[in-house]
Amino acid sequence: MIRFIETADEKRRIAREILESLTDWFEVEESREKYIADSAGQPFWASVDEGINEGFLCLKETGKETMELAVMGVRKECHRKGIGRRLFAAAKDYAARKGYEFIQVKTVRSGVYEDYDITNEFYKSLGFKELEVLPDYWDEANPCQIYVMSLKSTVNTIEARHSYRGTYLQENVPEEDLITIAGAGINAPSGCNKQTTDVIIVNDPEILARVKAQIDPPVAGTAPAMIIVLSKRINAYRDRCFAVQDYSAAIENMLLAIVELGYQSCWYEGHITDDDRICDKIASVLNVPKEYDVVCILPVGKAADEVHSPSKKPFSERVRFNRWS
Repeated sequence: MIRFIETADEKRRIAREILESLTDWFEVEESREKYIADSAGQPFWASVDEGINEGFLCLKETGKETMELAVMGVRKECHRKGIGRRLFAAAKDYAARKGYEFIQVKTVRSGVYEDYDITNEFYKSLGFKELEVLPDYWDEANPCQIYVMSLKSTVNTIEARHSYRGTYLQENVPEEDLITIAGAGINAPSGCNKQTTDVIIVNDPEILARVKAQIDPPVAGTAPAMIIVLSKRINAYRDRCFAVQDYSAAIENMLLAIVELGYQSCWYEGHITDDDRICDKIASVLNVPKEYDVVCILPVGKAADEVHSPSKKPFSERVRFNRWS
């Protein structure tokens, strides 16, 4: 669970506990003590599991528009469990809701130390962009790299979104977030504005369990909420129907909104619309009118596992200017 910590003493205690477990990262005691002292007065989040502090993150204001990721630490035995991503998602959501436009982070330039190279790749995978090198921030031999993320950029969210098929934390998704996600879906473009896509938000535990019981082989069994996407075939003009394009646009909008709000999801369509017609069983559970088809389910929740970035072909292999060759 990600907790927002308010008391200065608890912040210092958690920061000390985590940073002292990372002695190879903070060999200079003065540096470690400064981070611990500074954390007391900053927005601070901790990842806690069964009473064990797994990691923490704190932000600090560097200007009216920018917050900086001041320090983050995760116990070594808890690495690659998605804890850093969940901590950052909470911090990013906080900064966006407070009206900040950017988050920045300073780290050692790639190529200096192997551990920092891995850390820099982690920041890039979150959507941070390289901004500049400050040669004298620490010393000439260890120049500082600044990474910046715009909190207002749709492009960053697109780059950070990946299909997530792991387990979910058992934390309820606030209804206001589900409404925001559904709103993003129904605001998508539709052919001739026929608005052929509707959605059903499922967050009642009993109904959600009944929906999940229809899905065999099971997927998204731990998701605390789901959005069920419905499509209605309406001809836009003559005999042309754009219902598939309509619901595809709506789904992509919702996937981006899900990630922007700090959650994860996956576009499950083929699995439920195959020959066994799981979609019809879900429609029956939800009393969906016959003129609508259930075309997709989108689980919604916070990731309990690491979010992996799939390999992509190089940009140059898929994008061309003006002609094919």
